[in-house]
Amino acid sequence: MTQKAVLVGALDTKGAEFDFVKQALESLGVETFVIDMGVLGTPFFTPDISSAEVAERGGMSLAELQKQNDRGKAISVMMDGVSSIMADLLEQDRIGAVYGMGGTAGTTIGAAAMREVPIGIPKLLVSTVASGNTRPYVGEKDIMMMYSVVDIAGINKLSRRILRNAAYALAGMIQEISREQDDETEKPMLGATMFGVTTPCVTRVRELLEEQGYDVLVFHATGAGGMAMEELIRAGFIKGVADITTTELADELVGGVFSAGPNRLEAAGAAGIPQVVSVGALDMVNFGPPETVPQQFKDRTFYIHNPTTTLMRTTLSENSELGRRIALKLNASQAGTIVIFPQGGVSMLDRTGQAFDGVEERKALLKGIKEHLREDIPLIETEENINDPAVAALIAERLLVMMNK
Repeated sequence: MTQKAVLVGALDTKGAEFDFVKQALESLGVETFVIDMGVLGTPFFTPDISSAEVAERGGMSLAELQKQNDRGKAISVMMDGVSSIMADLLEQDRIGAVYGMGGTAGTTIGAAAMREVPIGIPKLLVSTVASGNTRPYVGEKDIMMMYSVVDIAGINKLSRRILRNAAYALAGMIQEISREQDDETEKPMLGATMFGVTTPCVTRVRELLEEQGYDVLVFHATGAGGMAMEELIRAGFIKGVADITTTELADELVGGVFSAGPNRLEAAGAAGIPQVVSVGALDMVNFGPPETVPQQFKDRTFYIHNPTTTLMRTTLSENSELGRRIALKLNASQAGTIVIFPQGGVSMLDRTGQAFDGVEERKALLKGIKEHLREDIPLIETEENINDPAVAALIAERLLVMMNK
């Protein structure tokens, strides 16, 4: 079945704009498939899937939504409905790209549709809120957001240029993908996690793995990075993991800004792929500028990483709990798992003479892992700091052995 550009939006309030984009795409040879999300009025043109069908898939009739006249409820129902429809279209292999546009409501619904689509399929969202905080919309997916500059309210000299640019960009992506040929010699992909304070280790691990013919994707462990890696694991792209920098677990535990959520460190085990796990940057919790650090932490040890990032040293009790959590998560692994523990420090800052040097904290972290880790999961202790070349060589060598099996 032919893959098409799926357009998701409200044809009652944004119908002329969607029709403009639809025609622009089709003029370039891109077939379209339109899903109407409008609740209140008559669609500007006839869609492939009506808003009534979307509402039904979301659990309510369109008439009932109109009767209730509850904007929040309508958005929730339509989000559920379009997510269900997108899943069907994916199963039928009909999605070549996804396009959406709107204000906060249109952006929310369009982003929900796009988050149902695997990474790699083009996703473009023209939005009035694209110049602000986009993480709630993008999440861990490769959603491209374009700021609309003006409100999406009619076709004028400026909006015509912006919407045409968006259509041309999407057409270029979908047409280029259609020209790509499967490469049977494609390198297997591995994932690795990195922070500035673990860069020497991860860089050397990446080099060693690439020398052996692997394609290594490095993820910045800032919350979204860990989530993106695990999404790619669940999608089947990543075949093995050097999860060196598990610092996002500390932010999840303590309340820092770089949490990857409560399910971090679980995807590889559930997917049954090999993983070598270390404790990189678990000496720190991340906050924004100093004035943003919660008052209850005022007596803790801090390090100003840069004007926008303040690091806080993790405590003995926090390290003990982090060790326990790591062990329990890894205990559920369905494939080869190895833990590497660098007793000489877990980051650039956690070593002799540095701001976060913490022998006792490292002992608490190691004890927490040892007391709860499954006996058949190897726990390898090294004397060096995590950024020592010997640690990188060990991580790479152990992952390669598992991959070769």
